[in-house]
Amino acid sequence: MSNSVTTAADMARSSELGLVARFFKATELDPRLLGMVLAMLIIWVLFDVLSGGLFLSPRNLWNLSVQSASIAIMATGMVLVIVTRNIDLSVGSILGFVGMVMGAAQAEWLPPMLGFENPSTWIITLALGLVVGAVIGGMQGFIIAFLGVPSFIVTLGGMLVWRGAAWWVTSGRTVAPMDSTFRLMGGGPAGSIGETWSWVVGALACLGIIGLILNGRRQRKRFDFPLRPIWAEGLLAIVGSALALGAVAIANSYPWPAPIARQYAEAHNIPLPDGGLFIAHGIAIPVLMAVGVGIVMTFLAKRTRFGRYVFAIGGDPEAAELAGINTKWVIMKVFILMGLLCAISAAISTARLNAATNAQGTLDELLTIAAAVIGGTSLAGGIGTIAGAMLGAVMMQSLSSGMVLLGLDSPLQSIVVGIVLVIAVWLDTIYRRRMA
Repeated sequence: MSNSVTTAADMARSSELGLVARFFKATELDPRLLGMVLAMLIIWVLFDVLSGGLFLSPRNLWNLSVQSASIAIMATGMVLVIVTRNIDLSVGSILGFVGMVMGAAQAEWLPPMLGFENPSTWIITLALGLVVGAVIGGMQGFIIAFLGVPSFIVTLGGMLVWRGAAWWVTSGRTVAPMDSTFRLMGGGPAGSIGETWSWVVGALACLGIIGLILNGRRQRKRFDFPLRPIWAEGLLAIVGSALALGAVAIANSYPWPAPIARQYAEAHNIPLPDGGLFIAHGIAIPVLMAVGVGIVMTFLAKRTRFGRYVFAIGGDPEAAELAGINTKWVIMKVFILMGLLCAISAAISTARLNAATNAQGTLDELLTIAAAVIGGTSLAGGIGTIAGAMLGAVMMQSLSSGMVLLGLDSPLQSIVVGIVLVIAVWLDTIYRRRMA
């Protein structure tokens, strides 16, 4: 009886809303997230027109996805850092330092013991990088949480310390090349899963989207929560599946470069057609890594006690502490997690460059913070989404890629990024005032 009364009341309230408001209420989509997607699409179309159709070509979109991967991974961790009312200015320097450690490990330290191209080299290297990243994050988190030093100061110092430490590892030398298996994490023809497996991943993504919607509906029924209309859930399933399959189609429409395809044909005794051999790249491994990290981080933020504690601390630190949450330990764990994510991004960046350089990760901290803020993470704490931060990373990389295609100078690119960041914070301030 009470359920039917509640449903009737909801329908009455919904009838008083406008068409757009009823759509958002039915689908439960975040208006800010959709607004960012719309803004990104407008930017894409604008750059495509100005570049003569180059921006929306399969090649550029594929490269855009690979270039966005490392920033997107770090942005997922920056969401939790900012949600707890902290900041991390050292992520770019940590990436550079960990990247240099991993580069030196596989190019100089491990070969005398294991030889070059040992099957275990990439495993040891990645494990070493993850440990170093976690230790650095733990050190900074301990100083912030237990010693009470503001995160701005600690991570500003870390930005200088770890950038200098990266130089110290090899006395400023660039180390190369990387292990061939390790390089797969950087993308390229070998670092992609090909056409068939890409379609398999796309099909699994569709099944996952439908499964999540059905499971969510079942959980709502179980706890007598209001249900989304059938048409809304069907629309979400169709749109989500279409986006997943569309992304796979774009990845599969970008072929290997002709010389590499010709070498592959000669090595495997494949006759070359008149127009050349078409071998699709498919989805790049770093993109799969970024998506995997995004899924894990979303689960961590929304479905675990740790995630609830993080948002509780950001909403009201004093209330969270009075509720029995060990706020200091939670904050330290957030920075440990941030260090781990920096290590994963360092592996992708080093593998993509096939070298470890002292300039690696320079200004990545600004791009990471900008991605999180543009994605809807409030600098006041307590609000943020993992998906929004990853879309923010794609938007930041889209701006950079588009300006490169237009031949704009690097200083102008920095100006645009700075303006976009300020506008994003301004819009967030307006949104919070209206919601207050």
